Amino acid sequence: MKIIILAAGIGSRLGNPFPKPLTRLRNGKSIMQMQVEHLTTFFSLDDLVVVVGFKKDLIMESFPDLSYIYNPSFDRTNTSKSLLRGVKKHRDSSILWLNGDVVFDPQLINHLIPYIEKDQSFVSVNNAAVGEEEVKYTLDKNGFVNAISKEVVNGLGEAIGINFIGNTDLPLLLNRLEECEDMDYFEKGLELAIQRDKIRVMAMDISQFDCLEVDFEEDLQHANKLFKE
Repeated sequence: MKIIILAAGIGSRLGNPFPKPLTRLRNGKSIMQMQVEHLTTFFSLDDLVVVVGFKKDLIMESFPDLSYIYNPSFDRTNTSKSLLRGVKKHRDSSILWLNGDVVFDPQLINHLIPYIEKDQSFVSVNNAAVGEEEVKYTLDKNGFVNAISKEVVNGLGEAIGINFIGNTDLPLLLNRLEECEDMDYFEKGLELAIQRDKIRVMAMDISQFDCLEVDFEEDLQHANKLFKE
């Protein structure tokens, strides 16, 4: 398995002059430093790959021991194309991927490992609450995800940006990511693979763990309260 961190975006909503994954919390650690520390508690450093773009040298200098894939179109593409670059590079693997702005309790990963070992594709979701601007999801009659996007109506919860695609499903996701428009989020490719190729993707409820995406200043303040140490 490969773990792909999507860290190519400009992250303009937070207003930093540097890549959002390098945003430092009050505990003294950057978002990406926390991600790397938590992931390497359970996996090898060699398993981690980072897709970079905006001011890539700052990330690469901060984490010189990681492997990188460069998205030169970072300023005119979205996460579907960053993920595509990672999937094409590691098409023979299963892939756990996450957005570079997610902070989370490391025990969340421990919760996901049994499903990774089964090669069961999933999206991690928080069913406690869901905002209008968040990526939402619904389920089919068999309990698998059938729609996932910001436009979903009556969503059951929020997809929080930590996902897994099994080796069997990966070629289908790759094809659908190829079809995505430049500014599509990766959820578009996943939704196409679900609806057209009938891959079965579980909604993994991680509501019991602290986890959030840091998009705005209020998210950063919330993260500082959750992750004081």
